[in-house]
Amino acid sequence: MSSFDDSNTSPKIHVETPPTASVPPSGDHQTPATGGTGGRVSGILRRWQRDDLLKKGLLAFRGAALVFSLISFIVMASNKHGDWREFDHYDEYRYLVAIAILSTLYTAVQVFLQVQELSTGKLLIKPRMGSIIEFVGDQLMAYLLISSASSAIPLTNKMREGADNIFTDTSSAAISLSLFAFLCLALSALISGYKLSVQPYV
Repeated sequence: MSSFDDSNTSPKIHVETPPTASVPPSGDHQTPATGGTGGRVSGILRRWQRDDLLKKGLLAFRGAALVFSLISFIVMASNKHGDWREFDHYDEYRYLVAIAILSTLYTAVQVFLQVQELSTGKLLIKPRMGSIIEFVGDQLMAYLLISSASSAIPLTNKMREGADNIFTDTSSAAISLSLFAFLCLALSALISGYKLSVQPYV
C-alpha cells in the first residue's frame, strides 16, 4: 500500500524565479552630482570678502587712533597757562605728549600704506614682514599709550583735589583721547594678530 502511494505521488519540482533586471531610476529622481569647483569658488569668494573686511577694519581703527593721538598731542601741547599750569613742568605729561607723537607717526605710516594698498593693489613691504610689523607695532603702541595715560591719571586726580581749573580739565581731555587711541590700537592688534595666525607660511 505504501509503495502504491509512493508511486502516485508527483515529484516536487522547484522552479526558480528568473532574476529581474535592475531598472535604472528615471530622470526625475536622479540627484545631480555636485562638482567640487563650485564649492571651491564660493570658498575663495568668502575668503576674499573676509580679507577685504579685515583690511577695512584695520584701516578704520588705525585712522581713528591717528585722529585721537594727534588731537591728544595738540591738546596737551597747548596746555600752558602760566606758573605751575605748564604741562612741560611734569614728567608724566611730557611722557604723554611723547607717546602721542609716536602713535601719530606710527598710525599715519600704517594708514598711508593701507590706503596705497587698497587703491593700487601694490605692497611696499613683503606680506610676511608686513604682518609681523603690524602685529608688533600695534601691540607696542597700545602698551605705550595705556602706560602714558596711566602715569598721567594719578597726577591729574591729585591736582584736582586742590584746584579744578582749565589746566586739569585740558589734561583730562588729553588723557581721555589717549585712552581712546589705545582702545583703537588694541582692537587693531587683535585683527593683525588674527591675520598673522592664518598666514599659510606661519
